[in-house]
Amino acid sequence: MLLQLSLQRVKNLKVLRPQVFALRINQYSTAAEPSFKQRNPPRVPNLIEGSFVDSKSLASIDVINPATQEVVLQVPLTTNVEFKASVSAAKHAFPSWRNTPVTTRQRVMLKFQELIRRNIDKLAMNITTEQGKTLKDAHGDVFRGLEVVEHACGMGTLQMGEYVSNVSNGIDTYSIREPLGVCAGICPFNFPAMIPLWMFPIAVTCGNTFVLKPSEKDPGASLMLAELAMEAGLPKGVLNIVHGTNDIVNAICDDDDIRAVSFVGSNTAGMHIYARASAKGKRVQSNMGAKNHAIVMPDANVDATLNALVAAGFGAAGQRCMALSTVVFVGGSNSWEQELVGRAKALKVTAGTDPDADLGPVISKQAKERIHRLIQSGAENGARLILDGRNIKVVAGYEHGNFIGPTILSDVSADMECYKEEIFGPVLLCMEADSLEEAINIVNRNKYGNGASIFTTSGAAARKFQTEIEAGQVGINVPIPVPLPFFSFTGSKSSFAGDLNFYGKAGVNFYTQIKTVTQQWKDLSTGSGVSLAMPTSQKL
Repeated sequence: MLLQLSLQRVKNLKVLRPQVFALRINQYSTAAEPSFKQRNPPRVPNLIEGSFVDSKSLASIDVINPATQEVVLQVPLTTNVEFKASVSAAKHAFPSWRNTPVTTRQRVMLKFQELIRRNIDKLAMNITTEQGKTLKDAHGDVFRGLEVVEHACGMGTLQMGEYVSNVSNGIDTYSIREPLGVCAGICPFNFPAMIPLWMFPIAVTCGNTFVLKPSEKDPGASLMLAELAMEAGLPKGVLNIVHGTNDIVNAICDDDDIRAVSFVGSNTAGMHIYARASAKGKRVQSNMGAKNHAIVMPDANVDATLNALVAAGFGAAGQRCMALSTVVFVGGSNSWEQELVGRAKALKVTAGTDPDADLGPVISKQAKERIHRLIQSGAENGARLILDGRNIKVVAGYEHGNFIGPTILSDVSADMECYKEEIFGPVLLCMEADSLEEAINIVNRNKYGNGASIFTTSGAAARKFQTEIEAGQVGINVPIPVPLPFFSFTGSKSSFAGDLNFYGKAGVNFYTQIKTVTQQWKDLSTGSGVSLAMPTSQKL
């Protein structure tokens, strides 16, 4: 198992790279050795109409291992011609794919999930190398996406319409759910496998075709998943992949042939995409920033609550949209602080490939600098820095990595920049409230509404919290209340823009449109003449 690799083997990335970017692309290319594989470092290809092809763009972005600063891949800035070709391929593939029986589409997903399971170690290693998260967390990244693929295997039931017989004299009415056409997805860096798997498996199993833009920081997992999807039987052109930044994002928003756009990422990008794509008449679902809170009641189970706060606050180095970044202690935090600091200090910060790692690096030097700045601003504005992870010592060989240790700021107030901004790093903010009512008001005044949790042994307190809290996903003694795929990811307020959320019933509804059919079969040989009056149920 990859989790048991020795540290020495892990550090030798030149040996690991063939495993990390293990695409069997030759089967989709006419060239014996595609040009993008001949480069050093390799340059990731586009996927257009079933073929992995090198972009003709001369501009590219380095994919940097955040633990070592080694350039492991290069990402081309896909040209406009190549982007148009990807959309054209998806448009061309749509008529045949939409008419493919849903049972056949389901079987592709059944095979796809089997192949993901078989290749989960390779996918996890790729994610750790490009994104930095621990191998254990990378396995979780893949697995949570895999659950959505498994959910898509039941599309025949999920996509059912409704039927009413004899709504009037000899007339039946029924509704059916049909695919939209070409859809697109724009992905963030923090979940290189899970977020693409939130998008294209549901979309294509509904009968749509898809253009995916992975994050330019860690695109490898998307390409590996695309290869596995085609191996599972996904026809050429049903899934296409392009790369880039602002220009490609705007092209996706503007293209007349793209009917719907899925996005996960920052508020700035998310609101731009929502406004621009909506103005072109597209459906948009945009999951954005968060400031998730946990309210800790005095009666909470101490050991279980502390473990939950540490895990949800510092897991994935805080780079989760559902990271638990703010704790509101009802009745004061003094009795919690010492033990919270002790458990945070015990976490091991090193390269994610170390089997014992608890926290890997953050994604980039720029992210590290921003997190440092927000920590410093909190300290300068009156917060107590009770644990400072900015000068964390790491294992030899990773001195240049983007590492930040667990950090805790106490006595934080709502007017501080460190509270108002989504830090997206391993930083836990501690606030205080005199009552549950005051704590709920603190949470509800925040502009974000992704998730919120309460830790208590009181059913009455939990019930009040559940009813009054303004967040899309609510946890009761659960620190990261992300629902399984038969529900939906239900962020709200400034954390989500759009009408239909990701996966679950809402996800199926997002990628389909309703057609209602009213039919009449009876002997019409003896009509009653022409009537220009509006038909009613009595006269149909």
